[in-house]
Amino acid sequence: MDNLISLVNKIQRACTALGDHGEASALPTLWDSLPAIAVVGGQSSGKSSVLESVVGKDFLPRGSGIVTRRPLVLQLHKSDEGTREYAEFLHLPRKRFTDFAAVRKEIQDETDRETGRTKQISSVPIHLSIFSPNVVNLTLVDLPGLTKVAVEGQPESIVQDIENMVRSYIEKPNCIILAISPANQDLATSDAIKISREVDPTGERTLGVLTKIDLMDKGTNAVDILEGKSYRLKFPWVGVVNRSQADINKNVDMIAARRREREYFASTPEYRHLAHRMGSEHLAKMLSKHLETVIKSRIPGIQSLISKTIVELETELSRLGRPIAADAGGKLYSIMEICRLFDQNFREHLDGVRSGGDKVYNVFDNQLPAALKRLQFDRQLSMENIKKLITEADGYQPHLIAPEQGYRRLIESTLVTIRGPAEAAVDAVHSILKDLVHKAIGETPELKQYPGLRVEVGNAAIESLDRMRDQSKKAALQLVDMECCYLTVEFFRKLPQDVEKGGNPTQSIFDRYHETYLRRIGTTILSYVNMVCATLRHSIPKSIVYCQVREAKRSLLDFFYTELGKLEQKRLSALLNEDPAVMERRSALAKRLELYRSAQAEIDTVAWSK
Repeated sequence: MDNLISLVNKIQRACTALGDHGEASALPTLWDSLPAIAVVGGQSSGKSSVLESVVGKDFLPRGSGIVTRRPLVLQLHKSDEGTREYAEFLHLPRKRFTDFAAVRKEIQDETDRETGRTKQISSVPIHLSIFSPNVVNLTLVDLPGLTKVAVEGQPESIVQDIENMVRSYIEKPNCIILAISPANQDLATSDAIKISREVDPTGERTLGVLTKIDLMDKGTNAVDILEGKSYRLKFPWVGVVNRSQADINKNVDMIAARRREREYFASTPEYRHLAHRMGSEHLAKMLSKHLETVIKSRIPGIQSLISKTIVELETELSRLGRPIAADAGGKLYSIMEICRLFDQNFREHLDGVRSGGDKVYNVFDNQLPAALKRLQFDRQLSMENIKKLITEADGYQPHLIAPEQGYRRLIESTLVTIRGPAEAAVDAVHSILKDLVHKAIGETPELKQYPGLRVEVGNAAIESLDRMRDQSKKAALQLVDMECCYLTVEFFRKLPQDVEKGGNPTQSIFDRYHETYLRRIGTTILSYVNMVCATLRHSIPKSIVYCQVREAKRSLLDFFYTELGKLEQKRLSALLNEDPAVMERRSALAKRLELYRSAQAEIDTVAWSK
């Protein structure tokens, strides 16, 4: 039993240290799933005395009015016989308190730090662990006493505020309610019974404790309550006799107080038959045993929550990315590895593993052919322009065989217009590649992790694409220019010869060519230009793929890698600077994951050994 409760105490302490407790969260946490005992009662009901009796030490602040103004999460850890007793606060993790008067003062001081030296309350808990051979393993949460009236210095809302705070703990299904009621007051007016009945109407989670039995009016007793006749709970009521204020003033120790408590129940006729289950010692043992039973029943649910949370934490950590290396070599390797992942994502888009690469094919299969088809040669091949260029080509005398120079000038001026679609195709593919770079960056979690590196990689990739675009545009335009500067002779040799081609030398230079002949020249040139367009429709895409797509797949970040090798460690570190909030989040998640894995291993061991 002790091992099981010690394990839960250990996990609860670790949860608390990591902030993984659900007091202010609607989400289930490991803390919420672990059973704990909340001590509930009205002001001056004897809550503090009961806790001190269970611990066997004076350590709680005392006084009139509201004394407990913050929840106190008290964990008791049974240590080996002969070891020294000491206490530790979560907010002072490296300080051990062996003087319990100093523990009392620290509780008061820590309360004041949160609430000020007022009578205000706070829902922020104080966490205290006590290690002693004279305690049983337990986790108790001491809550502010319920009250009905706000006193001077308190806001009018304090009554409801305290009740809301108490409810936030005892409404949790894994919370065991220790309801403290004074015997010298009517049980029907008990604040503890009233609120516990509301959240636990069947009494499945409520343990009743009756205090101040020795202060009841003469001729009255609490037998009906202790026997469960006045108000029945699932578990038997426990009566306790705490030290009186006079005993406290005289510093009567707990050992003597417990002895006198045992003697009281054993010697009082009304309670003699109940003496075996009365007193603070019995209460502590009963709570420990009950807590063990509840923990055992909750183990399957705890295991399920831990397994689910481990998966969620691992997923979140994976999304945040790995922490960076400390040395220059490690940083350089990390950057290269991240760049490799980005490069792989980029190539997968082009290769069809991811979407986007098909847009490049669409440029070649639809946009370029459509642009070539939309080219209007009306101006270049109008009758007026043909006649002008043909006659100008003759110079001061008419040609003898064919207007070759005229043909060449007409063809060249027509083919030049193809430069526009060629450039547009290069620019369209460039735009697509830039979009794929941005997509690949967004799909590389490691680049999201390091904003500085993300900017540098993005800039380097775009600069490379710009250089490739310029080279590709130059190559594509050269293909067009090649067609302009060298005509395919075979095409013209295959044309049928016309006896009228030479015209009549006796005619005026302006009437040398009649309209039918000029139209035939226009038709011939258009046929040749269409043939060239068909050729360029295939050669321009090849040039673009060679100069842009293939080169981007092969060497997108080559220049960046070259420059990277020249950077000093300080500059490398700057590239791997990440958002401090992300670093803090990763560290917290890693610690929490370590806690949950450790808890999983230990709880699984306990579960298998049952």
